[in-house]
Amino acid sequence: MSAVSRTANGIVYLVGAGPGDPGLLTVRASELLSRAEVVVYDALVSAGVLARIPTTAERIYAGKRSREHAIPQADLNRLLVEKARAGKRVVRLKGGDPYVFGRGGEEAQVLAEAEVPFEVVPGVSSVVAAPAYAGIPLTHRDHCSAFQVITGHEDPEKPETAVDWGAIARVPGTKVILMGVEHLSSITAGLLAGGLAPTTPVALVRWGTTARQETLVSELDKVAAVVARKGFAAPSVIVVGEVVRLRDQLDWWSRRPLAGQRIAVTRTREQAGELSGRFAELGGEVLEVPTIRIEPPDPIQPLLEAVIGIGEYDWLVFTSPNGVTAFFDTFSKAFPDMRAIGNVRIAAVGPATAAKVKERQLNVDVMPERYVAAAIVKAIQEHETVENLRFLLLRAEVANPDLPKALEELGGIVDDVACYKTVPEPIEGSAGEMLLEEGADWITFTSSSTVENFHRRFDLPALLRKFPTMRTASIGPETTKALQVLGLEPTVQAKTHNLDGLVEALVRKCA
Repeated sequence: MSAVSRTANGIVYLVGAGPGDPGLLTVRASELLSRAEVVVYDALVSAGVLARIPTTAERIYAGKRSREHAIPQADLNRLLVEKARAGKRVVRLKGGDPYVFGRGGEEAQVLAEAEVPFEVVPGVSSVVAAPAYAGIPLTHRDHCSAFQVITGHEDPEKPETAVDWGAIARVPGTKVILMGVEHLSSITAGLLAGGLAPTTPVALVRWGTTARQETLVSELDKVAAVVARKGFAAPSVIVVGEVVRLRDQLDWWSRRPLAGQRIAVTRTREQAGELSGRFAELGGEVLEVPTIRIEPPDPIQPLLEAVIGIGEYDWLVFTSPNGVTAFFDTFSKAFPDMRAIGNVRIAAVGPATAAKVKERQLNVDVMPERYVAAAIVKAIQEHETVENLRFLLLRAEVANPDLPKALEELGGIVDDVACYKTVPEPIEGSAGEMLLEEGADWITFTSSSTVENFHRRFDLPALLRKFPTMRTASIGPETTKALQVLGLEPTVQAKTHNLDGLVEALVRKCA
């Protein structure tokens, strides 16, 4: 039977999740995750990678930390076989690469013996990724032309070590040691006994490629004592060799403006990617914790009536990209020809909302930068007199009453129509759990509803008391008001009330 054939018995994919940075996940791994029915994952798989698992998939935690196993290996092997025989597409998600000290070979053997189809999807190993993110090339023409990869943690059932550290010391090149912190004293003693110079540079890279990445640099004869004194713990990749001296010159990771910052993004699941990508590009580690999702309003009849009577209005006023999308999705079902919108003028608050309108091949007549009633009204007044004009406000089901009130006080005739509503998104899985257990550096809020729904799930003031260094970022005044209702002031508020402004605010504060 072919290892990659698909049968009625299902299939198991042994997938490398990479070292932590979700940007290092392979295209094939991402594709398989998106259509997995069962995902069995390890402790070192990052929240950013787990966020790609569909909500319909069954998640099974099989983490291993030192001698603590969530599921004993024998039981885990049986589980993979059983799920595949039940006809499921199973992704066995392993940190790094499944065949590099990951017991993937053992699991593949079990699947082969059980005649369960399987496929192996290699991943980016921390062997190369962690040093690269720390500014350490494993090879360099001026220093070495080879590297060795050794495990510092062997099968505990073995009566004695199979690693001859003296022999390893005598082989030229960089030494990369995984899972070696616990035995660092004996490892360095063996390398010194094998002839490596006491001044040989050594680097330990902890939590490589994540926001928690730390790098410790010392010399071979001192490093064990330094690590013990500083409490520098696993998971760490140990690099021994002259290439470590290049770190000061080649350290690119820590120079990014948001390096080392863990940032929680609370936008809808569909919209989180844009903001998450911006933070990641600047070095941040993103926790996507969607608190809301967008649904049609209840009831929807007022929106349908407004769409049918679109010719009666002089102005359409959009205050968010969600409103634009929701309105035109309904409009296009009633009118397949966009020309049916007639000569109506359009106001869009902020460049993101205006961009959504322009996607529909429509021009925006006024674009106030700020979502403040006075600013919107002023922008419209500068275009024409408000009195006796009919306005259709297309907003969320729950919205601030200041805008329709201000327009009516000037003689405008206003229909304030809900074209969508925000409802709480169930917060389950690794990102929410990680936030509760470990906290974050920042929580970002892009609307009042993200604040309200996040608070319902997490109790925001209590979370900030639990993690006193955690900070909050607001996209604008309306979002800030929702925080103030909870007795909180945001650490930063975007000067320009859009995603660019929010990102800029964090960068400026972190600088």
